[in-house]
Amino acid sequence: MTTQAIFLCRSEALQDSGLAAPFEVRYLGQDNAAFAVRYRGKVYAYLNRCSHVPMEMDYQPNEFFDQTGHWLMCATHGATYEPQTGRCRMGPCRGGLVKIEVSETGGMVCWHTSSQTQPAN
Repeated sequence: MTTQAIFLCRSEALQDSGLAAPFEVRYLGQDNAAFAVRYRGKVYAYLNRCSHVPMEMDYQPNEFFDQTGHWLMCATHGATYEPQTGRCRMGPCRGGLVKIEVSETGGMVCWHTSSQTQPAN
């Protein structure tokens, strides 16, 4: 399968441990919210879905980092995840976050389609 790069946002829109850039993807046949964040200079993206119970995680729109700015946190369950991998660090988790491939070049951040993620309808 050929992957496709889809423009998400300008690089300056993502600050370290700051607000996320939201986007929509079609994952396993269903439209889902997703988000991209910058952590320690690098961009990471995941489905906006806690692994404990499939609910959106942000406690305010596009806010995913805990107070320390080092962990992604589910506002409903308190589960925390590593920003670099999506692995559960602590709390009620069943696995980790669903990762979405991203790239950053020329001041632009793009997400990449895969066999599981496609543009939302």
